[in-house]
Amino acid sequence: MNIIKQATYNNDQVKIQSREYLFRGFIQVEKVNLCHRLFNQSKFTPVMQRELIHRPEAAGVLIYDDTQQKFALIEQFRVGAMDDPESPWQLEVIAGVLDGDESPESCIRRESMEESGCEIDQLQHLFSFYPSAGACSELFHLYSAQAHLPEHGGVFGMPDEGENIQLHIIDYSEITTLLSNGRLRNAPVIMALQWLQQHIKTTRNV
Repeated sequence: MNIIKQATYNNDQVKIQSREYLFRGFIQVEKVNLCHRLFNQSKFTPVMQRELIHRPEAAGVLIYDDTQQKFALIEQFRVGAMDDPESPWQLEVIAGVLDGDESPESCIRRESMEESGCEIDQLQHLFSFYPSAGACSELFHLYSAQAHLPEHGGVFGMPDEGENIQLHIIDYSEITTLLSNGRLRNAPVIMALQWLQQHIKTTRNV
């Protein structure tokens, strides 16, 4: 077993006893009774109850330009951060939910136009990950893309969907501050800027 390449067990070591939807809306909440295999044993856990939040897959992109030495982030109100002691207006990468059988790449190109007005050509896949696998099924696909950025930001979004999004164009010189001052409060933007920081170091050393 090489834990670097694969997990100790796969999903055939999970026994589902029952599943029941408690709520169905934009998100769904399901009550699941299950047990799973124990490490270093052939036994399973006792049956346990878990609440599982179902959200569609999502995709996001960090748009940057090495020539301009700038990158784009968006700012918008987030109900999940409504009780945040600093602010519910969060800095984020451009992102959205996949529509039906839409690919992550198609989703990103659509969201980029809606949230920034930027057309994207080449996309680089960075990570696909579960932001909160302890309770939520959402899978997030994170990309980067180099594209020419507008000189100034602006207000974007789809008003009929309740979106009010501020685009910010930020200098590379601000990355270290953003990663250390607590302003960033969500995983995709932190991961994306850590990647960009490494990208800048790599290109400067070439």
